[in-house]
Formats: sequence, C-alpha cells, structure tokens
Amino acid sequence: MVVQILRSPPADVAKALSVGIAEFNRATIPDLEPNEDEVRFHVVARGDNGELIGGLRGSCYWNTLHIELLWLSEQARGSGTGSDLVAAAEAFAGDLQCNLALVETTSWQARPFYERNGYELMASLEGRPKGHTTHYLRKTLKTENV
Repeated sequence: MVVQILRSPPADVAKALSVGIAEFNRATIPDLEPNEDEVRFHVVARGDNGELIGGLRGSCYWNTLHIELLWLSEQARGSGTGSDLVAAAEAFAGDLQCNLALVETTSWQARPFYERNGYELMASLEGRPKGHTTHYLRKTLKTENV
C-alpha cells in the first residue's frame, strides 16, 4: 500500500472519492439526499454606484444551509446589509427545503452578529486559530414545505 498527499488530485481521483462516499451513504440511508445535489450560491450587495459592498457564499445540501463566508466593506458594516444578506440566503435555502443553517465564525469575526440574527452557539473550539476561538452556530429555518 502507498499513501499519498495530493494537493491537486486528478479529476478521476476526486470523482472516485465522491462516488464512493455517495454509494456508501445511499446503502446506509437509502432516502438520503445525495451530495451531488449540493447547490452552491452567492448573495451580493451593491452600493448606489454598483460597487460591491458585501457578499455571502453558501451551499445547501442535506436540508442544511451552510454559510461559508460573509464579507462586508467598511462602509456597509453596521448598516443592516449583513442581516439582509443572511436573510436572503435563508429564504433561498428555505425554497430548497432547508430547515437548518450552520455557520462557523472566529472570535474576532461575527459571533454576536449571528446571535442577533437568531443563531445559537453549538460549540467553541479554543486554539483555532492559535490564540483565538472558532465558534459553530446553528439556526432552525422556517420553511413552508418541509
């Protein structure tokens, strides 16, 4: 046996891993939504002159919205733009039958912001990154059709 680290795996290797775990998951839980159904998206906010002032990158799978990143320009911070971006992502996720949202943030970033927007702390990991803490939060989403 040979074990390798592949920083940029060939497409066939990446595909084989994805197919392998999907087949295992389906064999274990037949009605589980496949990972291939993941929907990746961005929500953006633009200023009056069309300039990008903020955005959110997310993905939806397994009935869950994953907020991967949220960025706001200096001028947009504290204006409600962040809450608008999160609300738009949550509404989009609800349309995709997501009833749960997850986000990871660090001690110098946005834990209070997410808590003001209805997210609850699940866990904190001290020392990630060194000298700081990573927080994991969740929110139950209201959906019409779930």
